[in-house]
Amino acid sequence: MNVRDVVEELTQIGIEIRQNLESSVDKKEELVLRHIKAFSKKETRIVDFQPGLEWFNVAEGLSLYRHLNGKIIILDFFTYCCINCMHILPDLDALEKRFSIKDGLVVVGVHSAKFSNERDSKRLLSAVQRYNIKHPVVNDKTMSVWRNLGICCWPTLVMLGPTGELLAVFVGEGHRNELILYVDVALTYFKSLNKILQNDIPLQLARHLLPIGNGNLLFPSKLEIVHNEQGESLVIADTGNNRILVMDTVGNVQHVIGGSNPGFRDGDFENAKFNAPQGVCILDTSIYVADNENHAIRKIDLIKGIVTTVAGTGIQGHDYIGGKIGKDQVLSSPWDLAVYKHEHGKNIIPVLLIAMAGTHQIWALFLEDTIWWKNRKYKAGTCVAIVGSGREENRNNTYPYAAGLAQPSGLTVAEEQKIVFFVDSESSAIRSIDLQNGQVSVVCGANRNPADLHDYGDIDGAKYQAKLQHPLGIAWHPKENIVYITDTYNHKIKMIDVTTQYCKTVYGDGKPNEKFSFDEPSGIAISSEKDLLYVADTNHHVVKVIDTKKENITTLPINILTIETDNNYKNVHFFDTIISEKGGKLNILFNVTFAESDLKLNLDAPQKWSVSLSTKSSGWVATENNGELSDPILITFSEGNETHEVRVILDIVACKTTECISKKVLVVYRVHQKPNASNIVTEQKEIIVK
Repeated sequence: MNVRDVVEELTQIGIEIRQNLESSVDKKEELVLRHIKAFSKKETRIVDFQPGLEWFNVAEGLSLYRHLNGKIIILDFFTYCCINCMHILPDLDALEKRFSIKDGLVVVGVHSAKFSNERDSKRLLSAVQRYNIKHPVVNDKTMSVWRNLGICCWPTLVMLGPTGELLAVFVGEGHRNELILYVDVALTYFKSLNKILQNDIPLQLARHLLPIGNGNLLFPSKLEIVHNEQGESLVIADTGNNRILVMDTVGNVQHVIGGSNPGFRDGDFENAKFNAPQGVCILDTSIYVADNENHAIRKIDLIKGIVTTVAGTGIQGHDYIGGKIGKDQVLSSPWDLAVYKHEHGKNIIPVLLIAMAGTHQIWALFLEDTIWWKNRKYKAGTCVAIVGSGREENRNNTYPYAAGLAQPSGLTVAEEQKIVFFVDSESSAIRSIDLQNGQVSVVCGANRNPADLHDYGDIDGAKYQAKLQHPLGIAWHPKENIVYITDTYNHKIKMIDVTTQYCKTVYGDGKPNEKFSFDEPSGIAISSEKDLLYVADTNHHVVKVIDTKKENITTLPINILTIETDNNYKNVHFFDTIISEKGGKLNILFNVTFAESDLKLNLDAPQKWSVSLSTKSSGWVATENNGELSDPILITFSEGNETHEVRVILDIVACKTTECISKKVLVVYRVHQKPNASNIVTEQKEIIVK
């Protein structure tokens, strides 16, 4: 029997064993042990990884029969866009925390791309970092291992014994308890035969290459414009930092909500915790957040300064109907949100629409008592599926529950037309829902076959002639009656005329180092009053601002220092200097060393500085607000006799032989303007970091 036949047999046997495990109270270990013994005797071994493949999180490419000999191996066949693949990452993390490499378990991610963009190792590296994957990952661009084993869908997990023999196959998500049971039994059995080795493998995690630091964004995803009495503000889901930022439109941060470490906790802005938040939307003085990996909807009250959970339990559910109230209702990977102001009699009732990527549906959270389609009544707080069967497909239908969606990931409401446009990322399509009757229709992208989720590309055109590649972001421009989208995997911003359904590229050409250059942009917001587009350029870790009239693009500086205090830093340095009261220029350079002799600056990692633009400071301006550590900080002072406080954050990465550490340093310059002082001052300061 060849390898492909054994994989097929193991897939079927796995289903049978699963049914027996569910019905059995006792002897689960015996059932699994009999299975493992039977297949270990067959000694059906798989072909080793091809030489020359690109690997991540390891110092060198791995071999099944050299590095991984004597280990129980779980091969995770995944593609990084796939929501089901994302769902099993917590299961694998739990497995790895229970059984270490020295215990005898190694998980290897075998990336087998669906989209052409995903074959690019640079983009795969970003995904490994974004999802905080800590096990080895190989980029199998040609899907050689996939084909050799006859894998047919994402995700699929294949379990190998200590000499590479096939032992088990798990298809789809939801196998955490099975995995733990199988690995526990396999390790015990093979250790009794002295076949498990305790050697380590050459791990080298890639996360240290990220621009980690309080003044930096990390994989920003969605963003939204807030209109208030002071003008416009911007809300950003700083996804990689597990927080929400509220700032003015020039980048001065007003609120930091959440923190760098993931968690699920309500409370004030400092103590609340999120886990990879995605979509954000505004209703009056509240921000609603799709807290993706907490599988919850959170509410930020900007007046009271608190975060509360309004739906979801913090644990992924598998409910395709819903109907429970608030925190009693389980959710599955909510990805984006939008508010629809539903007309109910003479009243306007806000309804929170949810792109539920994990169940391939659109849900609604009714914020007040109301009557929805078919005159059905809903109490305030009810959270329920309103569109989509739950089957992953691209099926349009006049009946909303018969429609099939494929990982909806972006929402925008055209209030005047009573339509919500949504991004159906896995079908590479833009679609719409009539909010008066629930009819689901095509706007552009994909094709007419509802089962075909692989018809993607990069072509301007109308309706099915247009081709997209895994779009994620969407925004409605009411003044111009058009929709803007982030065609994420084509690294472009596109515009759709909803009257003609014609989609065309307006910004970005997919190439690096060009004027309009993006790397997997995933969020977009529109300031229609100022003709500005705000784009979350996710893999560049920035927000870019496009002036649609002047046709220029800038990067929004994120000035978080305006609300920081010295207590936030373990490393704080104070310096005083003098400059002329007639004004002048201060040039600052830093030479960083470490109190620990074995720490060195990592030359491959980003080493950054950022300068505060606090509105409390006046009389000086920095030429650049952010820069590399090797670049001088240039500050110009106007005439005066004041003392100014210039605050600089250094975000640096230092490495030992075996690990890398991110450190944040606050440098406070007190600049005194006095007569007879020089008007050009250059200072190079030694900074010793603890």
